[in-house]
Amino acid sequence: MAEQLINEFTVNRPIDEAWAIITDIERIAPCLPGAELQEIEGDTYRGVVKVKLGAISSQFKGEANFLDRDDAAYRAVIKGVGRDTGGRGNASAEITAQAESLSPTSTRVVVSTDLHITGKVAQFGRGIMGDVSSKLMAQFANNLNEMLDEQGFDPAPVGAAAASDEAPATRPTEAGTTELGDTGAATAPTPPTDAPASQVRKINGPATEPIDLMEVGGGSILKRAVPAAVALILVLLLLRRRRG
Repeated sequence: MAEQLINEFTVNRPIDEAWAIITDIERIAPCLPGAELQEIEGDTYRGVVKVKLGAISSQFKGEANFLDRDDAAYRAVIKGVGRDTGGRGNASAEITAQAESLSPTSTRVVVSTDLHITGKVAQFGRGIMGDVSSKLMAQFANNLNEMLDEQGFDPAPVGAAAASDEAPATRPTEAGTTELGDTGAATAPTPPTDAPASQVRKINGPATEPIDLMEVGGGSILKRAVPAAVALILVLLLLRRRRG
C-alpha cells in the first residue's frame, strides 16, 4: 500500500529553537508514539516502531537518516525503512518537514510523508493511515511541548560538553607532532592515520508501548471492519439455507 500523508503540528518555541529541537532525533524520539531509538551510528539512527491491531502485534525494526537538511530554509528530508521482525511485511517512508514561524513564540511544522507498507498493517487499505497518522502527530506534538515545558531549550549537542572536558586543547605542529596548549610539552611523533570508522552508540532509553491502531484509529477501523463482518454473516446464512 502506498499513501501520501500530510500533517502539521505546532511547537511552542521560536522557529530557531523549534528547528534545532525537531531535527535532534535523539531528543525527540521519546515523544514519538510507539518508537524506540536503540542506537546511533554516524548520521544513521536505528530503532523499532511497535504496532498493535487487536491480537496482532508487529514490531518494525529499521533505520532513518537525513537525505537533505537546509537549516537556513528550515527544511529537512528524512528517509526511513523498516521490516516486520515477524516477517509479515515491510515499511518505508520519505518524510519532508518544513517549518515556518507563526509568532515570536510559536512555530508550525508541516510534515509530508510518502508511505509504503506491506503486510498485516496494510490490509485495511487507504484512508486508515491518514486518520491514524493525524492522531499520532497530535500525540507527538503534545508530548514534545510537554517535554519542552519540563526541560526547556538546550542548544548544546549531546556529549559536547563532556568531550570538551576530557582532553586539553592541542595544536598541530610540523612532523606530525602535537603540542599541549598550556604546558608546551611535545608528544612523540604520530604517523598520519585514516579517519576512524563511525562508532555505534547504544541508547538505553525506556521501552515503549506499541501503538494500538484500534484505539487510535477508532471509528475509521470499525467502519472497515463492520462491512466485512456483515458480509461474513450473510455468507454463513446462505450456507445454512443451502444445507437446510
